[in-house]
Amino acid sequence: MTVVETTYGPVRGCQDGSVKVWKGIRFAAAPVGDLRFRAPEPPERSAEVVDATEFGPACPQAVVPRMPLELGAPLGEDCLRLNVWAPAGVEPGAGKPVMVWLHGGAYVLGSASQPLYDARALVSNGDVIVVTLNYRIGALGFLDLSSFSTWQRPFDSNIGLRDVLAGLAWVRDNIAAFGGNPANVTVFGESAGAGLVTTLLACPAAEGLFVRAIAQSSPATSVYDRDRGRRVTLAVLDKLGIGAAEARKVAEVPTAALVAATNEVFNEVPVSNPGTLAFVPIVDGDLLHGQPVKLAQEGRLLPIPLIIGTNKHEAALFRLMRSPLMPITPNAITSMFDQIGAEQPDLQLPSVQEIGSAYSGRQKSRTVSMATDIGFRLPSVWLADGHSAVAPVYMYRFDYATPLFKLLLVGAAHATELPYVWGNLGGPHDVTLKLGGAKTAMAVSARMQTRWINFAVHGEPEGPPGEPRWPRYAAADRACLVIDKRDTIKHDVDARIRGAWGDEMVSFR
Repeated sequence: MTVVETTYGPVRGCQDGSVKVWKGIRFAAAPVGDLRFRAPEPPERSAEVVDATEFGPACPQAVVPRMPLELGAPLGEDCLRLNVWAPAGVEPGAGKPVMVWLHGGAYVLGSASQPLYDARALVSNGDVIVVTLNYRIGALGFLDLSSFSTWQRPFDSNIGLRDVLAGLAWVRDNIAAFGGNPANVTVFGESAGAGLVTTLLACPAAEGLFVRAIAQSSPATSVYDRDRGRRVTLAVLDKLGIGAAEARKVAEVPTAALVAATNEVFNEVPVSNPGTLAFVPIVDGDLLHGQPVKLAQEGRLLPIPLIIGTNKHEAALFRLMRSPLMPITPNAITSMFDQIGAEQPDLQLPSVQEIGSAYSGRQKSRTVSMATDIGFRLPSVWLADGHSAVAPVYMYRFDYATPLFKLLLVGAAHATELPYVWGNLGGPHDVTLKLGGAKTAMAVSARMQTRWINFAVHGEPEGPPGEPRWPRYAAADRACLVIDKRDTIKHDVDARIRGAWGDEMVSFR
């Protein structure tokens, strides 16, 4: 049965071997015209059966020459669509666990239709329902125009975050008809998608929309105040030749011009402010009342079980791409510290030299490791430290690298765990196995999928038979699953970096 009745009308998917798929389902009205830069609105109900066999548009975005993405769909602002993958034999009301995926891409790139996120393997292996959803990115989703709002032309804050909430609400209201259990939803994501996951934990409006969370390489501290958001907005308006008094005109800017301005500001911000992203969620006093890591340390996140972790060599990807997104040079690291000290003079920060002494190897290697830790590892550790007092937390570190990634000197770099989680190693868009290593890699993938799925099913990230039990993270022993050729449990693997950086950095951005 591939025709399913939703709250907005019937949709027709297709059966593809062992799975059924519905693509491009509209979960919100097209965010164009008066709805541009506004919170998502419900779509109109269709009396006719809507074809759901092709992906809907991906949110407009620039092409990054050094990292071209296969988005799996054309670009278009009518992008608030989601995709549902279910085992072929599942019927409505079956009550299967649901996993909802939030894609990464630094809040300016990516889509739910990327071939990497084809859920056939995850669904076939795990007897779960998988949903992948789009949210608005770049200026369309994370330009904070709310301070320029007027009764004539209102603007909303945190638009991309509101899109995710709308998508999760659609899942709550409709997933039972696809065979899923709306009371057993796990939200998972990587990079910016993981940043949205950790931000959702700090969002009261997300309560009741999911019961478990997985954050892979979350930039959890990249949630800024409204002043910083306004400065980015003014920079975008300047690129568009629009004065602050005429900010309403941005709603009428052609898509291509808005994408170009987004790309310029996105590239400029981390050059002038190392360690800073241009487009991120904002503490707006409405959806968000505080920085997620600080709220975690105060025990104020939603008490939801969490898997959180990072890859061992996160920043090596940005070094390979020669990307300014992370401070991977000594000058950038020093500049970042100088700016933090100027912005928050009361912070008792260690010096760059003091922190650097905790790292071994050559200078370039040390700075890449420092960038990994400040961008991803430490925010994850800080958040886990606090959240583990109110909910079960499971910490991991992904260390495995195939021969190709070792040759490229990137190791377990940012995003390299993705084909393992999705079970799509060696596919047409994956280079991971180009120099071999398939047998070991497939075994790593099988273990990761088993743990992720078991967590989604019943809250315990058990591995296959014979694999070590993954204990909860707690201040007493700081257990961490290290994923390599074999899974091992280590304790306080981050002691060195925690001691070097200190807890004062929690509120650094």
